[in-house]
Amino acid sequence: MSSHAIYASPAIRRLREDLALALRAAAHHGLSEGVCNHFSVALPGETEQFLINPRGLHWSEVGPDDIVLIDAQGQVLAGRHRVEPTALFIHGAVHRITGHAVVLHCHMPYATALTLTRDRALDPTLSQNAMRFMHRIAIDAQYNGLALDSTEGERIARTMGHKDAGKDVAFLGNHGVIVAGGQVAHAYDDLYYLERACLHQVIAQSTGRPLAPVDPALAAQVAAQIQGEREQSDLFFEALGRLLPAPSARAGAQRAAA
Repeated sequence: MSSHAIYASPAIRRLREDLALALRAAAHHGLSEGVCNHFSVALPGETEQFLINPRGLHWSEVGPDDIVLIDAQGQVLAGRHRVEPTALFIHGAVHRITGHAVVLHCHMPYATALTLTRDRALDPTLSQNAMRFMHRIAIDAQYNGLALDSTEGERIARTMGHKDAGKDVAFLGNHGVIVAGGQVAHAYDDLYYLERACLHQVIAQSTGRPLAPVDPALAAQVAAQIQGEREQSDLFFEALGRLLPAPSARAGAQRAAA
């Protein structure tokens, strides 16, 4: 089957719809930054071909037909837009090395603020929202500039390790975060609550009052409870679909012409 036929198939159309919705939701929730950063999802059973948002579109205007299919070398296989060359250096490596199907990378404000601290990351023993990330966080503390070659993405990916290791959230020192997973809806739910947890920690720290963490064993128990029941994540994503419908076909044609 050709790349264009795969791109147009019902299963991949659904993945494009989900990825576009996650991008619009991130813009709606204030997690985007200009037209930078990327969300991607690998084709089923693949680590070398993945769907990703195009270059130059604000996340709030992305629809399923704006999503681009590329390979690990950054070659556009299907889609009507260009892709930023640097996109593949992080996403290609994380898909290939970790085996995660979904890779969401952004510079959301409060999570990024914590990457600027000496601890580099969220404390998962503080708020209930933070506890869901107990034992799931990897820290890449060494900032080396823009990801302009494959070594940067490979170092980040190796910090996370294979998905079986359970590290599906990465805090990138002086940079931003990555949230990975098996489904777009679940990964986006984690991204949203990660930022909420970071917000709560930054506010609590700003009071200057001593923080009150819980026992790590309790935090791990809460994480297992949340990970064991993801219906709430699905319902949240369905609600976002109702609140943030895809742009019209006419608007999409205008974007393509531009």
